[in-house]
Amino acid sequence: MPYSDYFVMTCIGGFFVILGIILIFQGKGEERRYYDSLTGRPDAREFMEHWPERPRVGAVKIGGWIALAIGLVMAIVGGVFWLRG
Repeated sequence: MPYSDYFVMTCIGGFFVILGIILIFQGKGEERRYYDSLTGRPDAREFMEHWPERPRVGAVKIGGWIALAIGLVMAIVGGVFWLRG
């Protein structure tokens, strides 16, 4: 592979790391807002037991962790190849 391909791989990995961190913080904020809205309801069962399970609350946070993992792997592999190349 040409030298520039490894640099591109490292940059894309860095982009995914930044995107993952942003999504994790956004997901935590969304989760906090959702559970804060539940405290105002008279029926506190969903707040106390987290039942029924709401997948939309943690979906952004899970996507952020996946993007972070993929980005770290790409950045590390691209960086190692770039430095060895």
